[in-house]
Amino acid sequence: MPSKPDAMTDTLDAPGGTPAPDATGARPFISVKNLKTYFEIRGSVFDRLMGRDAGTVKAVDDVSFDLAKGEVLGLVGESGSGKSTLGRSLLGLVRATGGSAVFEGQEIVGLDERSLRRLRSRMQMVFQDPHAALNPAMTIAQSVGHPLKIHKRAKGAEDQRRQVVAALERVGLSPAETYMDKYPGDLSGGQKQRAVIARAVVLDPVLLVADEPVSMLDMSVRSKILQLMIDLKQKLGLTYLYITHDMATAKFFCDRIAILYLGRIVEIGEASALYAAPKHPYTQALLEAIPDPDPNHTLPRNLPRGEIPDAAKPPHGCAFHPRCPRAFAPCGWEIRDLTGLLEARWAGMAEADHQAERALIGTPKIPDGPEAASRLPAASGDGAALLALLEKIRAEDPAEPFWTGVKAMHAEAGHVTIDWHTPVTPRLIAGKGTAAACHLHDPALAAHLPKAADGA
Repeated sequence: MPSKPDAMTDTLDAPGGTPAPDATGARPFISVKNLKTYFEIRGSVFDRLMGRDAGTVKAVDDVSFDLAKGEVLGLVGESGSGKSTLGRSLLGLVRATGGSAVFEGQEIVGLDERSLRRLRSRMQMVFQDPHAALNPAMTIAQSVGHPLKIHKRAKGAEDQRRQVVAALERVGLSPAETYMDKYPGDLSGGQKQRAVIARAVVLDPVLLVADEPVSMLDMSVRSKILQLMIDLKQKLGLTYLYITHDMATAKFFCDRIAILYLGRIVEIGEASALYAAPKHPYTQALLEAIPDPDPNHTLPRNLPRGEIPDAAKPPHGCAFHPRCPRAFAPCGWEIRDLTGLLEARWAGMAEADHQAERALIGTPKIPDGPEAASRLPAASGDGAALLALLEKIRAEDPAEPFWTGVKAMHAEAGHVTIDWHTPVTPRLIAGKGTAAACHLHDPALAAHLPKAADGA
């Protein structure tokens, strides 16, 4: 595994958890404030004719961070967390819906295509799949030289060839003449990714957005590609936005790390501090999921339950709360959390018991937004029997976090009314080394902490 460059020390200021300005008062190299990238969902033809809204995926939802020149910031999260969309939004490859992204003093959000093209010679992207990133019908010389042609950076064919040779030599494809006239199909996966990186640096950019640059490569060449990227950073003065789901490589490559979940940053800070003392339960779960190479060394794995929720209908309050073992009252509980609890319960029950309980519980209506109280219909029409079942389920597992969100339950004619605690959207709370968007660390919510989580 490559050695990591000297980490930069940042002071986390208030809720944004971003580095404070340096002693010179210089502005950040990149400053992202409240960036949003939403995608409208195309419903059925009937829905469109009726003017019905099929929903919106908030791929990037109110993200803020600063990036210093020469820094490596890692964007880490599971698939669907929005990290790739965030990187593409910064390059203008995906149009942001709102917010601000300032690069070297230039606002990116809202720029026209001509202005973006001028900026792209300063910021380039390394894509995840080198097999798809290179045109199979173009030679390596043509692929690497194509940006020079687009941006008119070569004075004739001879000058373009000279710059392509220099770029290939720079990334370790040496001697360059050996590779110039080859096609992508003639190269190995590692060689293809080196060619992709050569194409990215041939314009002498200052920012590289690297989207999972080693995930498609064999384990034997991953460390070599990461070491190449570190060498290029030091030689060319590059700044990296490193997108990955791999916490292990991020630890060795990044100065700071931002953990994303459903389009939001849930923790951000110095890599060393984040690995030593992660604050957010999601960060803790990602670290516990890192494989241990020693087969004789077993560690407890407290991995999140369930799966990532539907991004078109994210949970209220804290988006991670349905999977969090330490969630409590203000985290945003709702009626669909109860349906998830019941489905998990029934999966381990005998069929007869399952059917008996299922006969008492009707199908609730899932609201579009938070509600103070929900109605759970009684399939049998007996609200009192349904309430008794719910109380029985709570008594069997009182430590289940879901019940912390229930303020009260009332049996009424044909249904049970469930009163919820008010959901609170987490804010980034600055701490030593990192900032976490978690209610467990919010002093304003300390009074609501259950005894088991107190002092976390």
